[in-house]
Amino acid sequence: MSKGNARVAVQRVGRSMSAMVMPNLGAFIAWGLITSLFISVGWWPNERLATMVGPMLRMLLTMLIAYTAGKNVYGTRGAVIASIACFGVIMGTETVMILGVMIYAPLAAWVIKKFDQLIDGKVRVGFEMLVECFSIGLIGMLFAIVGFFVVGPLMSGLTMLLKGGAEWMTKMKLLPLISIFVEPAKILFLNNAINHGIMDTIAAQQVAEAGKSIMYLIETNPGPGMGIILAYWLFGRGQSKSLAPGAAVIHFLGGIHEIYFPYVLMNPVLVLAVIAGGATGVLTNVIFHTGLFASPAPGSIIMMIAMSPKSDLIWVLLSAVLSCAVAFLVASPFVKAASKRAATDSADELDAAQEKLANMKAESKGMGQLKALSSKIVFACDAGMGSSAMGATTLRKQLNKAGYDVKVQHSSIEEIPADTQYVLTQSSLAERARAKAPNAKIFTIDNFMNAKEYEKIIAELTK
Repeated sequence: MSKGNARVAVQRVGRSMSAMVMPNLGAFIAWGLITSLFISVGWWPNERLATMVGPMLRMLLTMLIAYTAGKNVYGTRGAVIASIACFGVIMGTETVMILGVMIYAPLAAWVIKKFDQLIDGKVRVGFEMLVECFSIGLIGMLFAIVGFFVVGPLMSGLTMLLKGGAEWMTKMKLLPLISIFVEPAKILFLNNAINHGIMDTIAAQQVAEAGKSIMYLIETNPGPGMGIILAYWLFGRGQSKSLAPGAAVIHFLGGIHEIYFPYVLMNPVLVLAVIAGGATGVLTNVIFHTGLFASPAPGSIIMMIAMSPKSDLIWVLLSAVLSCAVAFLVASPFVKAASKRAATDSADELDAAQEKLANMKAESKGMGQLKALSSKIVFACDAGMGSSAMGATTLRKQLNKAGYDVKVQHSSIEEIPADTQYVLTQSSLAERARAKAPNAKIFTIDNFMNAKEYEKIIAELTK
């Protein structure tokens, strides 16, 4: 397998994992808040309320992931059999089974989907409901038993192995080296695979045993990206400089890290800056033994504060500040040099970076034209929350400025309404959008802060 194909495969795994977790972020936040408030080292310890923490993590959150994963594969039937199967996995071990559920739930849903395809048109009239119910019951029972005796213990061993490796690296002060892999991977859009597939799995087990985890502070730290944006804000030119203040707010407070990726792609040597910043943040947390109660998703400084133990809050903030400062110091000379070398306005460089970003993610196809702005327009992303909500708001404001009053909805790729006529999405999601909305026209956009991208789309929409 070529490097490009391997990267695409990993990105698909990351998107799949993200699609399992992101719709349930509200439940994760609820669990995180209950944990941060009521456990013995929380802000307001309460022994009775703290009894919810363990069962919510072990049962509620994992079952929600199982249900969502199954639904993504095969609708309601997939969701039901995935839940049955994963209950066996959960009960087969005392280990938190987030990783096991992410693997086992889609498999169970895929099997019932293939079974339904196999018997399609072969069931006698009047026996359809009986076959549908018993097929899920029998196959689900088999999956639950296998999950209980095989998958649960197997995934428990793998989870403990990953957890042990992370703890060894922390003890030996080697954990900062993980930034060498994590920070470049984020720029390549592998952040979901890293965060939801690996970090959250290890962290959940550490929280169950120790009450907090440093693993929640590795991929989600907004400090390195903030350092890059600040360097462009102070030393950049043209559009890259003018867009930086807005990007800083969206990245640091809103937690949408994709905002700073084009800035790094404009000048790839800046990957050294984000590595240095990330490693500094991790080292700070290793030195002061800090961690979070739950994942700060999205990766906003506000969420980091909300999920911090009161004894660790100052050190968590320090790690973000130091990682930002180091990334800024490393990036600044490169940004200055690039600005001096530039013969044209740096907006051209930003456009080139956006084109490179689009090529890395996927090649977009042609645009259609709107005949009437009363048509249904949907901005879609993986989860239907962060980037799509921001994109929908931005497009609506741009249309208003152009003199048009139109509603722009946002949704996940999997939940694009059937009557949608026009879909805006990132280049990497265009093919999935076409599959979900084959009759809709697809528009692609990659930098949500770049007004020029919206101008091109609005020109097409208003023709």
